[in-house]
Amino acid sequence: MARAGRRPDHAAGPRDPSALRRGITHGSAGGALEARRSLAGNCLVALAFFLIAAGAQAQIVSTRIWPAKEYTRVTLESKAEIKFTLFAVKNPERLVLDLEGVELGPALAELDGKVATGDPYIDKLRVGRNRPGVVRLVLDLKAEVKPQVFALKPIAEYGHRLVLDIYPVVPPDPLAALIEADGKAPKRDDRAEKEAAPPPPDKPKVARMATIVIDAGHGGEDPGARGRHGSREKDVTLTIAKRLKLLVDAEPEMRAVLTRDADFYVPLQTRVDKARRVKADLFVSVHADAFIKANARGSSVFALSERRATSEAARWLAKKENEADLIGGVNIDVKDRYLAQTLLDLSQTATIDHSLRLGNAVLGEIGQVNTLHKAQVEQASFAVLKSPDVPSILVETAFISNPEEEKRLNDDAYQDQLARAILAGIKHYLAKNPPRPQLPLALTN
Repeated sequence: MARAGRRPDHAAGPRDPSALRRGITHGSAGGALEARRSLAGNCLVALAFFLIAAGAQAQIVSTRIWPAKEYTRVTLESKAEIKFTLFAVKNPERLVLDLEGVELGPALAELDGKVATGDPYIDKLRVGRNRPGVVRLVLDLKAEVKPQVFALKPIAEYGHRLVLDIYPVVPPDPLAALIEADGKAPKRDDRAEKEAAPPPPDKPKVARMATIVIDAGHGGEDPGARGRHGSREKDVTLTIAKRLKLLVDAEPEMRAVLTRDADFYVPLQTRVDKARRVKADLFVSVHADAFIKANARGSSVFALSERRATSEAARWLAKKENEADLIGGVNIDVKDRYLAQTLLDLSQTATIDHSLRLGNAVLGEIGQVNTLHKAQVEQASFAVLKSPDVPSILVETAFISNPEEEKRLNDDAYQDQLARAILAGIKHYLAKNPPRPQLPLALTN
């Protein structure tokens, strides 16, 4: 019985090619479906291997280098997260970055040509295949450095990013640089100046020079808002900030410090940190607004709010600006030494009050240059305004998303008018609120 039971199974097996053909063509629907499933499964496996191989060969889609005095950033953008190993080599100084699971493609091959001649830290960069599946980047350095490497998840227009930041071993001190710049400034002949142009009798007495920190919004990996004709907020803000610095430095009782003087990203907390390190009297952050509707227009001034935003638009704008660190790229493993102090010191009622005074003075002057989007200073929880001891404002110069205002923002004359209006507002504020004398560093530390 058992032997008889096995014989029909053996006879119906797929050893007879004609029987197999009959089964597919004329046989049961179950057999045909099973054959199709098997074929589809094989195709999916083959497709998966193809996609893995294709991804490995073309994983890096874009590369960028952002050189600056403070640090140089190398960014590798990819479709998937990259495994990496970084180590340093001495005599001569080099950094070696091994990228695993990738092959040498066009984006990596052209990276060596992106090293700027004036890069403060990278001398040369070489890219090559180290072993199967591993691409090696070798950076020949100009001096000993302190590197940081970290990964960023996809956000906005970017995919996965691997970021290598190259810092100097001894970071530049903004206060020392400011003092050095003051020492190089040409000395004025005070007596000749008084004879040529005596000061007006109502000119306020200034106990010391006022230090104004000017913050150009966005930069580097973070372009900020974009205009309909391709203008980028980070470019417009840097140009206006530089114009404003020249005007401030020309004032006998003022001096200016830029949070960035080139196209690189500065984390929001670092901008606040810079203002505190130079013992700033005022902090002015320059931006160019954007909105989903192209007819939105006008200039605005914002101050910090500890509680809630004064409008939905202010809340939306603060959220958008506070996300700049995610786009610009910040290493979240690095703990900021002022963060705890800032969080503990947010009972800054007096500072916010002075920020509102400064904001009103600047808003009144800007209103003579451009239409005001809001007739009063608005408030929201902007991270860049959270210095507990420095009156701080954020100036939205115009809507870059409005084609007409975008055109004006790129006009030299309009940029100059905006810068002069901001300066006039600063001078009005300082006339009523002159900077107080500071204690010597030995007493304040």
